Amino acid sequence: MFSLLLRYSIVSVLMTILFLTGCSQDALNQDDMEPGEFIKDEAGENLNSETGEDLALPPVEFEDGTLAESIYQRRSHRNYKERTLDLSEIGYLLWAAGGLSVDGITGPTRVYPSAGGLYPLDFYLVAGEVAGLSAGVYRYNHTEHNLIPVISGDFRDRLAEAALGQGFIADAPASIVLVAYYERTKSRYGERGERYVHLDAGYASQNIYLVATEMGLGTVAVGAFDDTALADVIQTSGDPLMAMPIGEINQ
Repeated sequence: MFSLLLRYSIVSVLMTILFLTGCSQDALNQDDMEPGEFIKDEAGENLNSETGEDLALPPVEFEDGTLAESIYQRRSHRNYKERTLDLSEIGYLLWAAGGLSVDGITGPTRVYPSAGGLYPLDFYLVAGEVAGLSAGVYRYNHTEHNLIPVISGDFRDRLAEAALGQGFIADAPASIVLVAYYERTKSRYGERGERYVHLDAGYASQNIYLVATEMGLGTVAVGAFDDTALADVIQTSGDPLMAMPIGEINQ
């Protein structure tokens, strides 16, 4: 019995060595590929293209006023001119962040995609210099496309302080704050829902970026802040995810 077990152990060790040697050789062959060689499958077929050559794509046209131009021109901006924003500009930005759209099948929905159609984000406006709007904090009501007053006063300095002293936030005429209510999504998807909430924030913030670019305005997604302090500034029970100051770009 002992000799049988010994022979079995030796065979197992030899098979393991052969297997690892083969894997190492495959990895070595892969690493030693010459420039211009193509990855092949087990049958030796080229995985890159039928011809084995790179395929050129048609050039993208960046025409004025197109979405392609906004995507191409989008940048993060932290320097703003001393220019009062128009209420129409604010309205466009808030609508682009989380307003209503119509998909033609299920009726009104929102402008950004959301897991399960649960839409866990609220959008707060910290207004300082917006024509036709008193300085204060407002919550965007997407169903009526209006602003719900939260607290009056110019809170831009406090917002900048909560954002670890990033002064350009106080210089901007206004800021949009994205706030998450995780339970809206986690109630259906459990802990996985937290990831979906963050995906939603990415979609909404990119909308803000692109619309700001279209209007010749600048913004930047700010994620460095004291969560409790920022939530206290805008008087929310949710979790702030980012603040996006808005203003005319100062080159």
